[in-house]
Amino acid sequence: MANVPWAEVCEKFQAALTLSRVELQKNPEKEPYKSKYSARALLEEVKALLGPAPEDEDERPEAEDGPGAGDHALGLPAEVVEPEGPVAQRAVRLAVIEFHLGVNYIDTEELSAGEEHLVKCLRLLRRYRLSHDCISLYIQAQNNLGILWSEREEIETAQAYLESSEALYTQYMKEVGCPPLDPTERFLPEEEKLTEQERSKRFEKVYTHNLYYLAQVYQHLEMFEKAAHYCHSTLKRQLEHNAYHPIEWAINAATLSQFYINKLCFMEARHCLSAANVIFGQTGKISATEDTPEAEGEVPELYHQRKGEIARCWIKYCLTLMQNAQLSMQDNIGELDLDKQSELRALRKKELDEEESIRKKAVQFGTGELCDAISAVEEKVSYLRPLDFEEARELFLLGQHYVFEAKEFFQIDGYVTDHIEVVQDHSALFKVLAFFETDMERRCKMHKRRIAMLEPLTVDLNPQYYLLVNRQIQFEIAHAYYDMMDLKVAIADRLRDPDSHIVKKINNLNKSALKYYQLFLDSLRDPNKVFPEHIGEDVLRPAMLAKFRVARLYGKIITADPKKELENLATSLEHYKFIVDYCEKHPEAAQEIEVELELSKEMVSLLPTKMERFRTKMALT
Repeated sequence: MANVPWAEVCEKFQAALTLSRVELQKNPEKEPYKSKYSARALLEEVKALLGPAPEDEDERPEAEDGPGAGDHALGLPAEVVEPEGPVAQRAVRLAVIEFHLGVNYIDTEELSAGEEHLVKCLRLLRRYRLSHDCISLYIQAQNNLGILWSEREEIETAQAYLESSEALYTQYMKEVGCPPLDPTERFLPEEEKLTEQERSKRFEKVYTHNLYYLAQVYQHLEMFEKAAHYCHSTLKRQLEHNAYHPIEWAINAATLSQFYINKLCFMEARHCLSAANVIFGQTGKISATEDTPEAEGEVPELYHQRKGEIARCWIKYCLTLMQNAQLSMQDNIGELDLDKQSELRALRKKELDEEESIRKKAVQFGTGELCDAISAVEEKVSYLRPLDFEEARELFLLGQHYVFEAKEFFQIDGYVTDHIEVVQDHSALFKVLAFFETDMERRCKMHKRRIAMLEPLTVDLNPQYYLLVNRQIQFEIAHAYYDMMDLKVAIADRLRDPDSHIVKKINNLNKSALKYYQLFLDSLRDPNKVFPEHIGEDVLRPAMLAKFRVARLYGKIITADPKKELENLATSLEHYKFIVDYCEKHPEAAQEIEVELELSKEMVSLLPTKMERFRTKMALT
């Protein structure tokens, strides 16, 4: 290096960094990595100019280079050793080059070579890893190795590297605290060195990335509580340091809301979704940075897709909150229990007093104007379980608004599965709203709306390619007709003498329910049209429910023809017997349909006697 001016070495390094940042699409189509390879050549030149690595560092055994190596990874404290003297300084500069070579090889999908260079970087820095000069580079190298091992699906190895980075950051901030040197400063003249503020910003960004990758690792390991905590910390830090991509940030916040929804933490879920809306609204309004390399207005397809995905998260919020309220207030036959409703009303004030102050503070995103903007969205949406029709209707209308928004992007032509799921959620919103409705005619109309949106899907779908989805829709349509029939029967029971129009309506609903239950059951048959002797676990409960409801529907058909009525009773008995016999052969099935099984046993006992009395009556007349 003595023959080459240091300024020239630095220029080569800076040129390599510039080439590394060239986007792949700006390279020739047949040479997508052209700029990466050029950057690599310059880095190799700089490495050669720096000279060989110090022997005592370079010749450490390979066994010491993994994530379990070194005192820190073993849980013992690392000492703060500054890289003093020309040998140590050269080791650190070589480590910077090894790091960039490692990232370069990973970018060109040469993972093993990338790993080798990153491990060399760690080896060169091991002694100085907790120093002001080296901590940032060491953590970045470990972060990249964590990502590399995660992509290889070696999640525990990735976890070890990333957790080591987190622990090092914590120890450094506790024992040293001042913003550390950024790795690029090793090749900058003194007058171009970064300010303390810029160093702090870059180091905090490195740590934010560490938390982001840890969140993904914990998600892979199904440590969902921990993953949510790290995801929340990442999002919060991105806002604090103004280092985020609005579309990406918003979709991550909306995704985090789903964790809280599944935990029934609706206040937290609402906060995440409200923040997602506010930040998503910044799209195209913030200037491009290193974190937002492109103007988001240039990606309208992604914009509309993410908008649709956030809308779907809102739908799940409204639907789950309403369904949770239904579960809390329904009796053993699925109707509104007024006593439970009264109890929940009494608890409402206590919920408001306790939760608002404690839980809101724990999940708050942003400060100042941003916090106010998020709160303004939150205030329009309840996080409390609806206790009556009016409260449920507010949530329903919000959910329906987002259904329409989601369907703008997720159309049947191109997004079949997504479109169907959105329509099914829309149907489910109507279904749960009907629970809160006391007027039976209006409830019927809600189920009719469900059928009107679901039936066209069965026409559009190829049953061979969309078998499971078809089954779901057939079962849901059948259930909607079934509920409508029950409601019409209840309305008729209130009348002294129901007319033929009502009777015809009940029978038509019955017939339609039978049709769709039968389509569902026929879909379970093998290619030879034989019904399975053993029903798969995934469809066991719906199959048994379909059999039970078909049995009940045949018993509900209104006819003046005694012979026809006897046939209907015989068909009903046949389906009840199927349920009883199947559960005797397969005892595990009984746990899936305990209530229906007991009723089926009763009917198997009662129906033969009823049919015999009917035959005797027919013989006498």
